[in-house]
Amino acid sequence: MTPSLNADLHCHSVVSDGTLTPEALAERAKANGVELWALTDHDEVGGLQRAAAAARANGLAYLTGVEISVTFIEQTVHVVGLGFDPASQALQSGLRQTRGGRGQRALDMSDGLAKIGIQGAYEGALKFAGNHDLISRTHFARFLVESGVCRDTNEVFRKYLTEGKPGFIEHRWSSLKDAVRWITEAGGVAVIAHPARYKFTATEEFALFSEFKNHGGQAVEVVTGSHTAAEYVSYAAIATEFGLAASRGSDFHSPLESHTELGTLPPLPEHLTPVWDLLAGRIQH
Repeated sequence: MTPSLNADLHCHSVVSDGTLTPEALAERAKANGVELWALTDHDEVGGLQRAAAAARANGLAYLTGVEISVTFIEQTVHVVGLGFDPASQALQSGLRQTRGGRGQRALDMSDGLAKIGIQGAYEGALKFAGNHDLISRTHFARFLVESGVCRDTNEVFRKYLTEGKPGFIEHRWSSLKDAVRWITEAGGVAVIAHPARYKFTATEEFALFSEFKNHGGQAVEVVTGSHTAAEYVSYAAIATEFGLAASRGSDFHSPLESHTELGTLPPLPEHLTPVWDLLAGRIQH
């Protein structure tokens, strides 16, 4: 396989905080020319059997996927796992631990919003959460848009759900070491997701990539929905510096909310090793 392959290895379904089913995502990916696809729901592998069946039905090459929430230097970082065995007990146990804190965090978020006069946010957010164990800020954002408090989810995050705002609650996720270990021990490849989104200093970012590599991480998302063209170049350089393979994924959540459609990203830079080269034996057809 080549760097020009139309691979989309990062998207979300109703099993976490997307709005489409795994089946609808597979159909959408196929319609948009995707040649290799992975569903990467947050901290959950419950949609993967459906995704695999839908990929087969649509003639799509497919990899198992997940996106694990990690706390690193007091920030939330996301690590995508690709090509692992979803039946791994260590992985399933780790994901259960990671999901465990979401319920209380959601109640605390609702309390914070109630203090400024926004009532019923927890119940409202639950309506949008296909999996109540994975209730997230995105579900609260959809409720606030539906309620007319904000015009769109971007406005919600800006006014209410980021650090220092009334609905923001810090949460400690899994460690970087544990997340990489769960993925690699299950036979998969760990990938740092959308690195340009994190607000690290240059020194902190170097520490992130160094530690990730030392724990067995093997790839980084270079071309992804939230990166600019300049960031494609800068993270291609980081992939080269740290000897990491490159991944590509839209981070698609919803036809109405996502800036980048499934399968529409530019190809990876030609000089990089695509992550799918590391996973050739684990691609399902």
